[in-house]
Order: sequence, then C-alpha cells, then structure tokens
Amino acid sequence: MDVIISSQNGLLEKPFLCYEFSNTSCLKSVYPLETRILLYILFSVSSIITIIGNMLVIITVIHFKQLHTPTNYLILSLAAADLLVGGVVMPPSMLRSIETCWYLGDLFYRYYAICHPFQYHSKMTSLATLVMIIISWTVSAALGFAMIFMELNILGIEDFYYENIDCDGGCTLFQSREAATIMSLICFYAPAFVMLCMYLKILHVAKRQVQAIQSVNSELKKEGKATKTLAIIMGAFLTFWIPFFLCNIIDPFIGYSVPPLLFDLFLWVGYYNSTCNPIVYAFFYTWFRNAFRVILSRRVFQSNSSRTMLL
Repeated sequence: MDVIISSQNGLLEKPFLCYEFSNTSCLKSVYPLETRILLYILFSVSSIITIIGNMLVIITVIHFKQLHTPTNYLILSLAAADLLVGGVVMPPSMLRSIETCWYLGDLFYRYYAICHPFQYHSKMTSLATLVMIIISWTVSAALGFAMIFMELNILGIEDFYYENIDCDGGCTLFQSREAATIMSLICFYAPAFVMLCMYLKILHVAKRQVQAIQSVNSELKKEGKATKTLAIIMGAFLTFWIPFFLCNIIDPFIGYSVPPLLFDLFLWVGYYNSTCNPIVYAFFYTWFRNAFRVILSRRVFQSNSSRTMLL
C-alpha cells in the first residue's frame, strides 16, 4: 500500500502504517508522546481501579457467609463480568486506542462483557438465581463467539468489508445494518427496557407498602434504600452505555460516517460503568464498607472471619 501524502513543507512523504512492510496495512494515527503517556496512565489506572474494586466485591460476597443470598449472587455475577472488563477488555483496548492499531493478532480472544440487570423477587431461590446467571453468561458468550469467530457481523456485506475495511493491524467494530440492529436490541435496548419495567414495578410496590404502613420502621427504610441503590445502578448502566449503542445502531444507516475516535470514546465510557459499580456499592451498602475494613485490616485471615456480622 504505497500511499503518498503531502506534508506541510510541500514534500511528499509516506503515511504511518500499522505494519510498514505489509501491502494491506491499515493507516496509523500517531499521537504526540506526551498525549500517549497521559492516556496510558489514565487507562492503566482505570483498569487497576476496576480490577481492585470488583475483586473486593467478589471476595466480600464469597467469603462472608452472611452475604450468601440469591440477590448477592447476582451482584457477584455482575462483579465477575466487570472484573473481566477491567482485566481482559481494558488492557488490549488501551493498546488499540492509543496506538490506533491492533498488534495482538487475529486469534486473540476478545471478551465483550455485557452487564445484565438485577432481578429481584422475594421468592427467588439460590437455584433460580444460578440458572439466571448461567443463562446470562451462556447467551453472552454465544453471541460474542458468533459475532467474532463466525463473522455474523458482516453477513451479506463480506465483499464490501474485505475490499474497503479489512486491513493488517485493524480492529474495527464493523457491522451490517441487520447485525447492528439485532445485537443492539439483544445486548442493550431489550435489557434496558426490561430493567425499566422491573424498576417501575418495584417502585410501585414500594409506594404501596409505604401507604399501607403507618410507622416507618427500619425494614422499610432498608427497602427504600435498596430501591434507591438499584435506581442508581440502573441509571449508571443506561447513562454509560447509551452513547455507544446509539452510535452502534445508527452508524450503518448513515454510511458508517461516525468518526472512529468518537466511537472509541463512547466505548471507553461504557467500560467505565464497570469501574463505577463498586463505587456505588461503597457509598450505599454498609456491608461492603464493613467488609472493606475487615479485608484492609487483614482480619479476613483470622479463623471464623467468614461469620463476621457485616450488617
């Protein structure tokens, strides 16, 4: 690919390429060294915070027997997904975003963690919760495998993709209109609709309970706080991911004209939802703050620490 471009001094020079000696190499954008260093620091710190925060949530729910409840198992599943975002998705995405090329090979397995909404019901059993978690992870893995390895994302437009998009060093999230619509609906819009419907139902029941009970006791306060926390978690999920999925579903219908830099920015905004969740727990859940103190003070290594009362 011997592309020649004009420089400011009028001389002709070759553009930067991901692979200099490849005839099918993608073009590479080179940021100033200072910018690259700052971005590496920012993204690395974000990844570390995401890993540590969600690891604390996982250790807390697994270690303390008091927290072995169906609802907390859902929190555990979400924290595990967020941990994968911080440990598996963010580091290679950092390299791709800053270097603007994909140097990890075509067979490097890429995880696209999908956050699933909380579903709470007073009669939910541990078995039902386990079934939900297994279904969520299985569906997510199946969709990711089909999109990446079976190339369903370019079904019907293979010729256009390989002639105009595919190149060495590229890692572009490219989808046909059908794939973008179906994947956006399955991965975001449908779960978001279910989440909103569930929360409205929970809010309606909570208001009805308040009207039925004359004195506000501690249990009612806990329910109100849990409802508020759920609203914040859902609100954060929607806020962080809406920009990306709006671009994802619109881009194929406007001739793929969304700037790649904007697409990448919105993708990182979505990743930060995984960083945000443990912070929400720390602010609103007493058991998480108490468990954090126990872990930091190393009392977690004492005998019978798993039976520590956190609430």
